[in-house]
Amino acid sequence: MSAFSFNSVGSVLVEDGAASRMGQILAEQYSPKHVLLVTDKGLVGLGLVAPVLASLENAGISVTVFDAVEADPSEATVLKAAETAKMSKASLIVGFGGGSSMDVAKLVAVLATGQQALADMYGVGQVFCNRLPLVQVPTTAGTGSEVTAVSIITTGENTKMGVVSQKIMADMAVLDATLTVGLPAHITAATGIDAMVHAIEAYTSAIKKNPVSDAMAQQALTLLGSNIVTACKDGDNLDARRAMLTGAMLAGASFANAPVGAVHALAYPLGGRFHIPHGLSNALVLPHVLRFNAPSANILYAELADVMRLDGEDVDEKTQAFIAWLESVADEVGIEKRLRDVGVSHNDLPMLAEDVMLQTRLLVNNPREVSQEDALKIYEAAW
Repeated sequence: MSAFSFNSVGSVLVEDGAASRMGQILAEQYSPKHVLLVTDKGLVGLGLVAPVLASLENAGISVTVFDAVEADPSEATVLKAAETAKMSKASLIVGFGGGSSMDVAKLVAVLATGQQALADMYGVGQVFCNRLPLVQVPTTAGTGSEVTAVSIITTGENTKMGVVSQKIMADMAVLDATLTVGLPAHITAATGIDAMVHAIEAYTSAIKKNPVSDAMAQQALTLLGSNIVTACKDGDNLDARRAMLTGAMLAGASFANAPVGAVHALAYPLGGRFHIPHGLSNALVLPHVLRFNAPSANILYAELADVMRLDGEDVDEKTQAFIAWLESVADEVGIEKRLRDVGVSHNDLPMLAEDVMLQTRLLVNNPREVSQEDALKIYEAAW
């Protein structure tokens, strides 16, 4: 076993209904005078934000809501949110929503201090200033953004950039399963498979895989794989919802330390070029990347097959059983399985394969080297 480090949030609270007592939680932990809550208009419209606001007000905490976060948030949105934080004199930032809102909240917590420009933060380890306290409240079980040190921002029409720094890791993550009740089945499916991909790719990460990330990845996959179908078919099942949230958090903590690889590298161009939701993009290429990786990662895939108690006499049989099981999950939850089903033409595949080669931050973590020709073949298998 090589030397390793493992970093995660300072505190995790898993409690049904926790969002409705957010004022008490924050008052006890941080005693903030003014909170900026970063979210999106959809969650405000659904009424999910109202109990949080009431709780904060009851605790004597002033609050400003920034609800302009969009899917694949832009630099302009981040900067506008940061300016709102400055103008409101926020002393604590709460990210409330999916990965987009939480990613924006991470950067706002840093930018609100006015000590460093966003343009200087892109890349790995480029955040050098202090930040405001940061609490993340996920409303989907997928990204794991509540426990990661990564924020992905749209920087152009088809381009994204990441800020990767322990400085943007949240102080606290609050997991309230009641917030995910009623989430549509197709969103539950896509985000759930996204979380499963995080666990799988962390477990097979080529560079920073370690015993702690492995343990979290295994437990995450157990929770997610055993509950995703129930959560999709019975959206009011709190036990399944809680298991999915917890599994997504564990998967996030795992890949925050043992980074993801080629599945995400091939998924990002699908999101950037065709605005396919991130979880669905991952699901579309997952089995095909795993088949490509199998010559280098079959032992690890077989171990995950054992975790899920799948049949197989040897490593190769278990690997094939694992991939087949993931495909059966996609079938059961009714998610799209082919690129052609989401508006990608065969003529687009070479362009996408070129884009993959730009994802060097991710490809270096993959257990098998991926060439542009390999990427094209994987896309063709997924088409």
